[in-house]
Amino acid sequence: MSSALEHLVSLLKVTPIERDVYLGRAQDLGFGQLFGGHVLAQSLMAAAQTVESGRFCHSLHGYFLRLGKTDEPIYYEVDAIRSGQSFSTRRVVAKQGGVAIFTMSSSFQRAEQGFSHQNSMPSGITGPDGLVSELERIRSVKDKIPEKARESLTADHAIEIRVVDPVDYFAPDKRPAVKNSWFRTTDEVTDADPHIRHAILAYASDFGLASTAGMPHEFAFFKPGIQIASLDHSIWFHRPVNVAGWMLYEKDSPSAAGSRGFNRGQIFGADGALMASVAQESLIRTARKGR
Repeated sequence: MSSALEHLVSLLKVTPIERDVYLGRAQDLGFGQLFGGHVLAQSLMAAAQTVESGRFCHSLHGYFLRLGKTDEPIYYEVDAIRSGQSFSTRRVVAKQGGVAIFTMSSSFQRAEQGFSHQNSMPSGITGPDGLVSELERIRSVKDKIPEKARESLTADHAIEIRVVDPVDYFAPDKRPAVKNSWFRTTDEVTDADPHIRHAILAYASDFGLASTAGMPHEFAFFKPGIQIASLDHSIWFHRPVNVAGWMLYEKDSPSAAGSRGFNRGQIFGADGALMASVAQESLIRTARKGR
């Protein structure tokens, strides 16, 4: 694996410190707070350690309670709610400094055969070949990025993201609440942990989703005066996950109201298989004084 991907895999894994309690490391991606996908993926890895062999997460639902800190470890407390013949349910509370920052319910299922159908992969969307990666775009404007975030934002990434028709980081135009991007890991994932690919997909699913609701309102990541944060995040895993191959992340936002934006996503493999569906509500509003 590439060094950046190897670091991410190591980071997403959590260490058992007592019965059903796990320790995770934090990371600063340059956002000024703990990345939501980070605590989401580590919560999934903590829950997975308590589940019977051969069962994999088919759905998870999490709530972000407080902003996480990038300079403190995260403790994950897992409650084994139920283990049945087919499904295992787990509840996870993530804490920093003894205070809950995130809570998640997840369900794991043993492999079964059954009925199968899916939405078709959208047609007419520009493929990843020829698109500029987000890392290249960020590095091209690094002199405009605040110095305290510059090193983290321009470091090598474990996830390569290529946005179809991206907005200007500093001067966005008004657009419909629809966004498409391609993403994949920068190398093959060779780690033997059977749950790590689900965790990587969960991690990556938080990139660019919350801002979809801001598209009609001229939102961009570096535009001042906007406050945005994930409030919750849900994922349904439908089919086997291949994070090393190109995946299309189709995102839209049907509604924004009350300073909240509702965002949806579908993640397709390059072969057209619908691997996962995502839903998230985000806080999106004009920043209050002092923020």
